[in-house]
Amino acid sequence: MNKHFLGDTAVLLGRSLRHIARSPDTIITTVITPIAMLLLFVYVLGGAIQTGTGSYVNYLLPGILIITIASGISYTAYRLFLDLQGGIFERFQSMPIARAAVLWAHVLTSLVANLISLVVVVLVALAMGFRSGAGVLQWLAVAGILVLFTLALTWLAVIPGLTAKSVDGASAFAYPLIFLPFVSSAFVPTASMPGPVRAFAENQPVTSIVNTLRALFTEQPVDTSIWTALAWCVGLLVAAFTFAGITYRRRTS
Repeated sequence: MNKHFLGDTAVLLGRSLRHIARSPDTIITTVITPIAMLLLFVYVLGGAIQTGTGSYVNYLLPGILIITIASGISYTAYRLFLDLQGGIFERFQSMPIARAAVLWAHVLTSLVANLISLVVVVLVALAMGFRSGAGVLQWLAVAGILVLFTLALTWLAVIPGLTAKSVDGASAFAYPLIFLPFVSSAFVPTASMPGPVRAFAENQPVTSIVNTLRALFTEQPVDTSIWTALAWCVGLLVAAFTFAGITYRRRTS
């Protein structure tokens, strides 16, 4: 059964990746927003923002990486919705294909596409002056956290992809996720925020993840923020995976 599932997932993953290869504007579109924000905040607003650190692009990049993921996962919901409406799920059900392989192919496609987008954003940041003294282990830790967060949000995107009534509804769910970094430590220190806003910012997932990435990039101690970040990522992943599975079984039963 495992070999059957892995083989089916690989075939369907190839199908989804071919869709992206034939439509590279998908990645370009999802990466434009975070790059535009990076340029805007560094070159237009950065001079007016006090972070108490050196280069603002170094401070900003972790938050932009989170926005990149939030922008990219909307494509997963969009592709799932189109497949569902196009009847491809029914065709797959009539074939000897592992049912879970259909969802995993979309999730892995999202992971690949988002990793490409993240690399592009980091390259742009390097061209803008981003520098990091992080070693191999720190970069691997950064990559691990970003992969875990991408998987969590992708499985979350599966739910609206299976339940939305329109294309706009399938992809619009990502908008609150893109907004969430603005009420966190992604752009400014939380100490500069008024009381209630600061309380929310310091206790939502983006702040702990951003603080952990920022500490890893600058080779600073990550203290307890890394455990909080991992707890958020794993908790979101388990919850999203569970509800996505339930939704998929109900939708295709």
